[in-house]
Amino acid sequence: MTMNRIVAGALALGLIGGAANAAEVLKFGHVGKPGSLFEYSVNAFAQCANSALGDKGEVQTFGSSQLGKDKELLQKLKLGQVDFALPSSVMSSVSDEFGIFEMPYIIQDRDHMSRVQKALGGTFQDAANAKGYRILGYFENGFRNITNNTRPINVPADLDGIKLRTPKGAWRVKMFKLYGANPTPMAFSEVFTALQTGVIDGQENPYAQIASAKFQEVQKYLSRTGHVYTPAYVLVSAKHFAKLPLDVRIELEACAASSQEEVYKKAAELEVELLKVIEDAGVEVNDPDKAAFIEASKPIYEEFASSVEGGQALIDTVLGLAASN
Repeated sequence: MTMNRIVAGALALGLIGGAANAAEVLKFGHVGKPGSLFEYSVNAFAQCANSALGDKGEVQTFGSSQLGKDKELLQKLKLGQVDFALPSSVMSSVSDEFGIFEMPYIIQDRDHMSRVQKALGGTFQDAANAKGYRILGYFENGFRNITNNTRPINVPADLDGIKLRTPKGAWRVKMFKLYGANPTPMAFSEVFTALQTGVIDGQENPYAQIASAKFQEVQKYLSRTGHVYTPAYVLVSAKHFAKLPLDVRIELEACAASSQEEVYKKAAELEVELLKVIEDAGVEVNDPDKAAFIEASKPIYEEFASSVEGGQALIDTVLGLAASN
């Protein structure tokens, strides 16, 4: 064996240059744009984790779909190509239980969401585990509102014929079909161009996603429907996460939990700040008749209850926790 081969083999085994002691790089991919709540949330988690881990590991963040769109990131978690992702609505396509957050107006506020997390966290964890994932913590996508270039949306009938981008989740598509829109599932990274070119008329997202993606530059109307609240999940591969040292896993789980309060606080601030950003861009803002939307949503609840195993119990539990305010 030549000396070059010996050196190469030693390098591969980490026997030269202290490679065996190098901090393990843990990649966190997400779809959030610069200035988004997703970016803030992931960075808060990474700062906590890197401070706690020291030389045991380093969390590196990759936003703007650099490592893939939501479904690609879910697959890359399984393959071990990405260590963390922050999916939101797409989780309803992973397991039926997550579809509960697709029910219109079922989550009242962040305190309500915290109670739901505590009461049903085990249910959601079991659902994730059954598909090979593990939830480390809950962040936020937020309360979703409709923007479009056709007309203000005051009642569901105003959505008639509007080509509206939705995430790639079956329940959101069903909901907007029920309201009379023409829902068009599309990756978030493609939405700005589709709005700009008129391929779609509108979209629905929290203010943090609308403003950071600059949709206000290509939309005329914002209707504050607040129709769905979507959590975001700090997600890992159950198999690959289990291979990390126990102390590293404990620190990462602790940071996911401790970052949640900071994320919620920032989300509440952004709801005020970013609405002004959108208004200042010249977008016309209106407050729709939410009672009309709630009334029109009854069939989607009935379908969820009848088609998802345990669906009615999930609905009853979540609504019951709202009543405990």
